[in-house]
Amino acid sequence: MSLRDDQLATLKAAGKDFDYYNIANLDGIDHLPYSLKVLVENLVRNIDGANITDEHVKTLLDWDPNAEPSHEIQFTPSRVIMQDFTGVPCIVDLATMRDAVKDLGGDPEVINPQVQSDMVIDHSVQIDKYGIANAVQENMDIEYQRNGERYQFLRWGQQAFKNFRVVPPGTGIIHQVNIEYLAKVVMSKTEANGNTLAYLDSCVGTDSHTTTENGLGVLGWGVGGIEAEAAMLGQPISMLVPRVVGFKLTGSIPEGVTATDVVLTITDMLRKHGVVGKFVEFYGEGIASVPLANRATIGNMGPEFGSTCGIFPIDNVTLDYLRLTGRSKEQVALVEAYAKANKLWGDASDPDYVEPQYSEYEELDLGTVVPSIAGPKRPQDRILLSEAKEMFEKTAPAYETEKTVKDPVAVSTDFRGDFNIENGDVAIASITSCTNTSNPSVMIAAGLIARNAHAKGLKPKPWVKTSLAPGSQVVADYLKAAGLQDDLDALGYQLVGFGCATCIGNSGPLLPEISEAINTNDLTVTAVLSGNRNFEGRISPDVKMNYLASPPLVIAYALAGTMDFDFETQPLGADADGNDVYLKDIWPTNSEVAAVVDGTVSREMFLKDYASVFDGDHRWKGLDVPEGELFAWNDKSTYVRKQTFFDGMKATPDPVADIHGARVLALLGDSVTTDHISPAGAFKASSPAGKYLTERGVEPKNFNSYGSRRGNHEIMVRGTFGNIRLRNQLLASVGEEVTSGGFTYDFLAKKPTTIFEASRDYIDNKVPLVVLAGKEYGTGSSRDWAAKGTVMLGVKAVITESFERIHRSNLIGMGVLPLQFPAGESYESLGLNGTETYDIAGVEKLNEGATPKTVHVTATHEDGSKTEFDAVVRIDTPGEADYYRNGGILQYVLRNLMK
Repeated sequence: MSLRDDQLATLKAAGKDFDYYNIANLDGIDHLPYSLKVLVENLVRNIDGANITDEHVKTLLDWDPNAEPSHEIQFTPSRVIMQDFTGVPCIVDLATMRDAVKDLGGDPEVINPQVQSDMVIDHSVQIDKYGIANAVQENMDIEYQRNGERYQFLRWGQQAFKNFRVVPPGTGIIHQVNIEYLAKVVMSKTEANGNTLAYLDSCVGTDSHTTTENGLGVLGWGVGGIEAEAAMLGQPISMLVPRVVGFKLTGSIPEGVTATDVVLTITDMLRKHGVVGKFVEFYGEGIASVPLANRATIGNMGPEFGSTCGIFPIDNVTLDYLRLTGRSKEQVALVEAYAKANKLWGDASDPDYVEPQYSEYEELDLGTVVPSIAGPKRPQDRILLSEAKEMFEKTAPAYETEKTVKDPVAVSTDFRGDFNIENGDVAIASITSCTNTSNPSVMIAAGLIARNAHAKGLKPKPWVKTSLAPGSQVVADYLKAAGLQDDLDALGYQLVGFGCATCIGNSGPLLPEISEAINTNDLTVTAVLSGNRNFEGRISPDVKMNYLASPPLVIAYALAGTMDFDFETQPLGADADGNDVYLKDIWPTNSEVAAVVDGTVSREMFLKDYASVFDGDHRWKGLDVPEGELFAWNDKSTYVRKQTFFDGMKATPDPVADIHGARVLALLGDSVTTDHISPAGAFKASSPAGKYLTERGVEPKNFNSYGSRRGNHEIMVRGTFGNIRLRNQLLASVGEEVTSGGFTYDFLAKKPTTIFEASRDYIDNKVPLVVLAGKEYGTGSSRDWAAKGTVMLGVKAVITESFERIHRSNLIGMGVLPLQFPAGESYESLGLNGTETYDIAGVEKLNEGATPKTVHVTATHEDGSKTEFDAVVRIDTPGEADYYRNGGILQYVLRNLMK
């Protein structure tokens, strides 16, 4: 008998009996943080005697808050969620795996999601049309024209694969749909014996902001598409039991402060504290007054803190939200009964409540939070709104060049008339993203500021591209019900679509006349968005500086028209009587916002909008969908192509080998993000990807974005390391000018060229490649193509000072070796500049079943001298070692399923 058998018990909820695994009576459970209790239940329920044993559970129950992570466990998520950018390649890989199984003589039907897997198509809508009444319909028409091939493929997948559902375009943003509908908090299923088993909802997703669900008490985080595919196929995720940071919230939000200000403050605090690789858990009596929408906003920003999750426990606030969003009485009763029975109830005022122990502590009095923004290129770079003008003036010169024109530039347009633009002007002011549009308080605040501005005759400046892209149709319903959409329309904030839009880089083109003026005069213009990501080059190729702000502040900046603005001392304009109007004159009070939220946001809206969530509109239903267990690949498709990862794959993997004679493909600095590595956004006809499409008869106007073409590896590999803000210092090392973008030096051809073209030369000549970088390599979204593209370029190892969690894991998942310089060392301190050749010895020890702590790197300089050092191997768990030995996680899974 194992713990799994011993802990099986019965629970009654809403008049029905459920089996469940009782963890409440296990020794050591009381002191554990909520998030680790979730992992205990997960382990107990999935004990199999091999990957997961009683010993693993006991190790977790004996968790020492002060210890450094060292114990590996296997986490088995209950669900997987995907968005279409990262999800399409997942389904392409599954479809290709079916072909591979058939080629190896197996049954293709073994390849099926083993757990509930949902895809929300939310990343493809682009803001082509804005500021007009029917913008949302026109943008959706364009979306279907651009993405018809992908959508046909996804509809095939919905029919061909079991346990796979698709939420069609135009419904909402993945994380908002997740918390409002898909998440169960406690799940149930019928067992072989006919009983119903209740168990905790947990969910990983192919988007880093999956952590939004942490606000509901659902443990989960963003993983690469590679890990997600393995989880879909029933593979547990290897992880080390983390340190857990306890974050106590006290007090209440003061007048004029929004949930966005709170989350930017928490992000700032936790980045300074250092939480990479740790869980963050919010606790204490103060959380009872934090609304669920605010909890979701905080959870959403976990990737910006750097933590794995940012979770709240289950309590009455959770139950109220489940009721509001249309969950059944029976489901709410099950969540309450289950949480209380398993000591997962987080009400600190409950007499039986035991405060958990944490590894580290932080505390924030919400009453001390002040209005803030963040920028111009990282979400953790918080700026007090009162200091925003001063900080902009300090920062802006770094973005100017000798070509930058300092005087105003005249622009003439048909759409917005004639005006001047200059450095600092706001070119984009977008209410967008899952971070804030899932929060009625900030959306209603934006509507009220629009109403007040409209009443005083204020309008955004004509050069500002305004847009409203909420995360669910419920937002449109309550803005309309409150009468606020008319006021938003009057300010140019018509609905443009339901999707990520600006936050993912689908801001769409600026007016051609504005774009030309910016680029001809090298102007430093800005974007303000209510999102979570403002990395360089992400929002628009025309915009150099990007700022995060609450939805009402987005509108305020649209009215101001420039980042070089002090809301305290400068008026936004004048009313009909000629009186100056300041931000304070149109800013709604907290009580005004609360009254509108309470009076308009209703359960009935959620029930109506989610009643047919998987059905789609006439466009979706009208797609021509192929049938069959194997996908009929079209060799002429430029959107969806059969992957090459399994070409020539054997039933048994070849031994891993040491690396000899490698060349450096890229020499990079600190904080290189997955946005820098993974292709995203638009691309030019002159780029390798553009040339590929042009050669196949695709006109530049039909290029679409990299994200929309993630199902075509030929496009993606050509865009890897192609971000317009990437600076490859290898060019400087050989005396060439460092040109921003995907450029490098080809040591075989002895000339500068694109990274893609150099990689083809090296691959043709069987020369392996390495990438050298600084600290925090791979920061940002869980982008599988950052790793897939890396391996397809021929890179065998990446050597850095430190990695962010998801990207390191993804590199291993693609068979790329992640290495770190010795502590305190860097390529600069070791005297390396990328012109060397590299030999890496000791990798072959992995064939003996052990993972070496270090491998020996020899860098041979052009003069024949050598620099040698021992690099730390960042294969952190035995499971990751298995993936690396197999050439990647998908090869490992496929071979296991074949067995």
